[in-house]
Amino acid sequence: MTSGEGDPRLDLLVLGSGVAGLSAAVRAAARPGVRVGVLTKGDLDQATTRWAQGGVAAVLSTDEDSTDLHLADTLAAGAGLCDVDAVRVMVDEGPARVHELIALGAVFDRDQKGALELAREGGHSWPRVLHAGGAATGVEIERALVEAVHATAAAVMQGWFALDLIVESDRCRGVVAIDTGGRPCEVRASHVLLATGGSGQLFSVTTNPEESTGDGLAMALRAGVAVADVEFVQFHPTALHHPSAPRPLLSEALRGHGAVVRDAEGRRFVDELVTRDELSRAITTSMAEQGVDHLWLDVTGLERFDQRFPTIAATVRGVGLDPTTDWLPIAPAAHYLCGGVVTDLDGASSMAGLWACGEVACTGVHGANRLASNSLLEGMVFAPRVVEAIAAGRDAPAPTGAMRAVLAGGDGDDVAVRGRLVPEGESSGNGGPRPRSVQELREALQRCMTIGAGVMRTAESLTQARDGLPPMHEHGVGGAGSDDRQSAEVRNLLAVAHAVVAGGLARTESRGCHWRADHPEADPALRVRLVTRR
Repeated sequence: MTSGEGDPRLDLLVLGSGVAGLSAAVRAAARPGVRVGVLTKGDLDQATTRWAQGGVAAVLSTDEDSTDLHLADTLAAGAGLCDVDAVRVMVDEGPARVHELIALGAVFDRDQKGALELAREGGHSWPRVLHAGGAATGVEIERALVEAVHATAAAVMQGWFALDLIVESDRCRGVVAIDTGGRPCEVRASHVLLATGGSGQLFSVTTNPEESTGDGLAMALRAGVAVADVEFVQFHPTALHHPSAPRPLLSEALRGHGAVVRDAEGRRFVDELVTRDELSRAITTSMAEQGVDHLWLDVTGLERFDQRFPTIAATVRGVGLDPTTDWLPIAPAAHYLCGGVVTDLDGASSMAGLWACGEVACTGVHGANRLASNSLLEGMVFAPRVVEAIAAGRDAPAPTGAMRAVLAGGDGDDVAVRGRLVPEGESSGNGGPRPRSVQELREALQRCMTIGAGVMRTAESLTQARDGLPPMHEHGVGGAGSDDRQSAEVRNLLAVAHAVVAGGLARTESRGCHWRADHPEADPALRVRLVTRR
């Protein structure tokens, strides 16, 4: 095994190149003498961030909106599981992070007078969401950050794949990775930041690109790092019902501007500006009652559609639909994992030297359900906090934010006042014939999770999903080459799938985006974080 580029001189190794990872890299590289590396398995500008259409939620007008209102909306969406301190940090620091992004060159939509144009989205009490190019916000943010990273002295390792964390004396010392030539090597650093995004590829129908295989979360699980809230998988209610993979998003912004959801008979049956979990449940229920596989989004009443939403217009016209006359077919699709690696308010995980931010992290901001357009903001806020904490000499987690569920009180490290330990689930091994290839295994896993752990869940469906998943130990990483990476991605998906199903079985209630049809009400006794930790 060889040593990686820059090894061992890296002060900070960032895994991932989305808004969270690049925000941290830019901030860290600006510090004199700090050696920063960014390792990403794709191209620097191909992270999940570029798929984000909704926008960035931040209070930039003080006329009638306020950070208190943004906080209240976030807490309401999170269904009792948000950490109030973490949400306060996000809403208070968010506006400054947006202005910093604008200073880096990000261009957001403005009105005819040149003022930033703010829209309202589902769950928000006031228009506070910025967009770029109507529904190309992620692309614009990614562009600005990629340019900023290239302007720094950061070492960029594109096309590298991180396999596992290097842990020595209970501290993270770097990662074992596969380089662009397929060779395994070590990339060592004083600190490692997980910013690897989500796990949307757990499901057959998802808005996430095929790179979203839960890599950072799986590495953390294998290393014994505390993970929580992973049963809360948010489904986007208005993904375009089309064979495309990933499913194109019909952005929240459309409903914010007046688009109408209609059932199979053309009737409007729901408030389009409820939170995503409520709308996904309403659509799923209506589809089941009417025996159809999709409903409709009526955007025909929106003026200047092609000019205001050019990206969406190009997408729907590309599949033969005219948004000015046609209703658009929609169905929920897996979109965002609300939980992840448990962190404190500065992004520190339960393992020294390991940090996390963005979708891979459980900061406590989202609770049981993410409020629309808070995800980009969360990455922009907490990534700089990681860098500042490292610069201040922090090395271990503090009992703040979501980390209180791991460190504070209880019967030891694993159980806290607001935390409950959930052992990782394991398959019974009775899932039927084993797929013959890595791709067949991936597709079988996705079907299993879609059927058993989708929008609507029961104890029976979750148990079938658990028993249908192949045991994790059966599929390791083989030799060098492309198959090595593919099998590693499936291994990661299996690890995350078992954790999601275990959490879903343990949470015998309906809360946020976790809907148990056999337990339709919230249980006050389960207003806790379910922590998975080996």
